[in-house]
Amino acid sequence: MYFTEEPDPIRQLRETLRRFVEDELPPDLRRQLDREHRFPPELFRKLADLGVCGLTIDEQYGGQGVDLVAAVATIEELCRGGAFLAGPFIHCAFYGGMNMMENGSDEQKEAYLPRLANGDLLFAYGLSEPEVGGDLASVTTTAELSEDGQHIKVNGFKRWCTGADWVDYIYTLVRSGPEEDRYRNLSFLLIPPTLLGVQVNSIEHSNLRYTLSSDVIFDDVEVPVANIVGGSEMWNRGWSLLAGRALDVEKIEITAVTFGIAQAAVEEAWEYAGQRRQFGKPISAHQAIRHDLADARTKLEACRLMLYRAAWLANENKPCSVETSMAKLFVADTAVEIALICQRVMGAYGLAEGYDMERNVRDLLGMPIVGGSSNMQKNNIANRLGLATEDAR
Repeated sequence: MYFTEEPDPIRQLRETLRRFVEDELPPDLRRQLDREHRFPPELFRKLADLGVCGLTIDEQYGGQGVDLVAAVATIEELCRGGAFLAGPFIHCAFYGGMNMMENGSDEQKEAYLPRLANGDLLFAYGLSEPEVGGDLASVTTTAELSEDGQHIKVNGFKRWCTGADWVDYIYTLVRSGPEEDRYRNLSFLLIPPTLLGVQVNSIEHSNLRYTLSSDVIFDDVEVPVANIVGGSEMWNRGWSLLAGRALDVEKIEITAVTFGIAQAAVEEAWEYAGQRRQFGKPISAHQAIRHDLADARTKLEACRLMLYRAAWLANENKPCSVETSMAKLFVADTAVEIALICQRVMGAYGLAEGYDMERNVRDLLGMPIVGGSSNMQKNNIANRLGLATEDAR
C-alpha cells in the first residue's frame, strides 16, 4: 500500500502543487478571499492546466486515469492554502468527474468527461432539502415525465447546494415516483442552474468560505430525458447510484479536506512556536507547548493513516464503506482537537488577522457536520458491522 513510501508520480505531484499554492495563493490573498466568500476562477484555470482534474477520469476520456490516492493528495496539498482551490477542484473532479465515470451513460461520458478532465465543467450537489439531511431517501423534490416521454418537469427545494450560483450543472436527487416506495422511486438529474424556473438564494456560513452555499428552488423546471444520470434506464433507480462507490468517495474527499486543513494548522502553530519568544527563549522550548505540539503531530499522523487507507481501498475497488465512515468520523472529530490545540499554542494570535489559524479553526469546527455528520458515521459503522438493534432472544 501507500503507507511506507509514496510512488514517485504522487511525490512529484505533491511538490508541484506545493509550489503552486505557495506562488499563486499567498497568505494575503487567501485572507481576502475568505472575507469575500469566493475563489479565484483564473487560478482554478491555472490549476486545471496542470492536468489534476483528470485524476478521477479514464484516459479514453482525456483523463489521467482514475487514481483516487493521487486525487486525495491533490486535495491535501491544495488545502495548505485553505479551501479556495480545493473546493472548485472537488466540484470538477469528484462531483463531476467521479460521478460521471461511475454513473454516467456512455453518451454522457462522451459528452461530459473530456470537458471535466480539462477543468471546463463544474458540478454542484443537489441532495439535501430543508427537511431532509441524512435521510436522503425522503427527498420531496419531484420529477415527472411528460406525456411524450421527452422531457421532465422538476419542482422542489434544495438546501446547502454549494456552488449553485456558478456551476454548470446541479447533480440533483429527485423523487420520480410514489413517495411510499422510497428507495425504488428516486432518480438523478443534471440541471443547469441557468434554466427558466431555477431560483438560487445564497446562504451565509462561517466555514469553507471559498463560496456561498445556496438554497435552490425548482419551479416547473424542464430538462430533457437525456439529463437523467445513467440514461433513461436509470429512471427510478437513482438509489443505486447514491449508495455505491460514489458515496464512499464522497466521504473520502471531504475527509481529505479536513486532513489538509488540520495539517496547515499544525504547520502554522509549529512555525509560530519556533519564532515566538517568551522568558528569553522560543515558546517551543517550554514543556507545555512541546507537549501540545507533540500531541497535535501524533493525532495528525493517525488521521493520515486512516484517510489514505480508506482512499487506497476505494481506489482498488475493495469494500470500504466501513473504513470510509471510520475515516470520516475519526478525522473530523480529531481535527477539531488538533485545531484547538494549535490555536491555544498561538494564544491571541490564533484569533487575529495576520495568521491563517482563525480561519482554519472555523473550517475544522464544521467538519463533524459537513458531508455526513459524525453521528451518521457511527450509525453507518454499527449497521455495517452488524451490531444488533433488537433483543437476539
